[in-house]
Amino acid sequence: MTLTPARPSARTAPPAARPERPQGGTLVEQFEFGLDAPICLTWELTYACNLACAHCLSSSGKRDPRELSTEQCEAVIDELQRMQVFYVNIGGGEPTIRPDFWHLLEYAVDHQVGVKFSTNGVRITPERARFLASTDYVDVQISLDGATAEVNDYVRGPGSFDTALTALQNLQDAGFEDAKISVVCTRQNIGQLDDFKAIADRFGATLRLTRLRPSGRGADVWDELHPLPEQQRVLYDWLVAHGEGVLTGDSFFHLAAFGEALPGLNLCGAGRVVCLIDPVGDVYACPFAIHDNFLAGNLLDEGGFQRVWQDSELFTDLRSPQTGGACASCSAYDACRGGCMAAKFFTGLPLDGPDPECVKGNGELALAGARTIPAPSQDHSRTMPTRNQPVMLTLQRTPSMSACAESPLAGFDPVSPMGDGAAPVVASGGCGCGGH
Repeated sequence: MTLTPARPSARTAPPAARPERPQGGTLVEQFEFGLDAPICLTWELTYACNLACAHCLSSSGKRDPRELSTEQCEAVIDELQRMQVFYVNIGGGEPTIRPDFWHLLEYAVDHQVGVKFSTNGVRITPERARFLASTDYVDVQISLDGATAEVNDYVRGPGSFDTALTALQNLQDAGFEDAKISVVCTRQNIGQLDDFKAIADRFGATLRLTRLRPSGRGADVWDELHPLPEQQRVLYDWLVAHGEGVLTGDSFFHLAAFGEALPGLNLCGAGRVVCLIDPVGDVYACPFAIHDNFLAGNLLDEGGFQRVWQDSELFTDLRSPQTGGACASCSAYDACRGGCMAAKFFTGLPLDGPDPECVKGNGELALAGARTIPAPSQDHSRTMPTRNQPVMLTLQRTPSMSACAESPLAGFDPVSPMGDGAAPVVASGGCGCGGH
């Protein structure tokens, strides 16, 4: 099966000249020049979501009607297998809302592509938990942004704390080993780090901390949610103390300027070792930079994902030797590498300037200067508030045109159990739009 070309892409034609890779050097220095295939990639299967988290980096809520079909998704997995991609990190939106999610998970595993998927837990029923426990090469990551319902539900919506803990309990009861608890660090939960670790220990899970980025809806709440400078130090000291026992996904390499480097590569892997595929097949340099400025191409174009990854102009530029810009003279540059590209871009700072949360204080000075905040290039938020809307999200909304546009779960019975491979149960009187 081959993918049908959708539209021409100026970002992938003609192939750009690749920078010459140096001989020798450290692993990090080699990674900066990119790899023939990503170590892992994030794949947003859908933007549909039953929640409306205030800090959602992809502004998820409604599905995009152009989502890749099941057949197209299978073809992507086939290509990833040929490229020997180790695993995909599947997200959304809420990926388990897609009716073919469980089929695609099995298809990937059967084709030697491991799967890590992130979920709010809404579909992790006891039956699904038992299925996951029986499946090799699958990792489950439950999102939880507060160690208490009060803190978590403030940004993720009422009931989301209980949903996440129920999913963790179901996984533990089924014998699923080493689930992950994924926490976006915010000003409100930095003081709960020990409590998060206790929850992870309680469920036999591993804690994973990630950085809040000012992208998607996160841009709207950045000023309220991002940790204060003194909390950055608290976070750094806590991560140093807990060493290898907590995962970070290289989210906090900007904190290395405090002194000791944290475990991991400690570099921006965008377009070098990681990237993102969105629901319609667009390929972005970074999961935290879903914006036209970081769009490398579309895998429906000629040459597929491999050509985008190996030959796109954007990725070639990112793999070229980078200058330190305003940070070049800083003694900590070799440690923090200038910080996060996405965090700088979405706060209106130059990409060769300091990170907005620079621990040396350079980010605060840069934020105080003249800057232009980029407008979002897409927004999949639902137009009407839902019953589980986060309390802090009070955007003005206009009525939607259909129940499906309003809720990606329209017509579904969320409490009906589903056996392995079964389609979701459609309640009588569903929207009938065929969009699920």
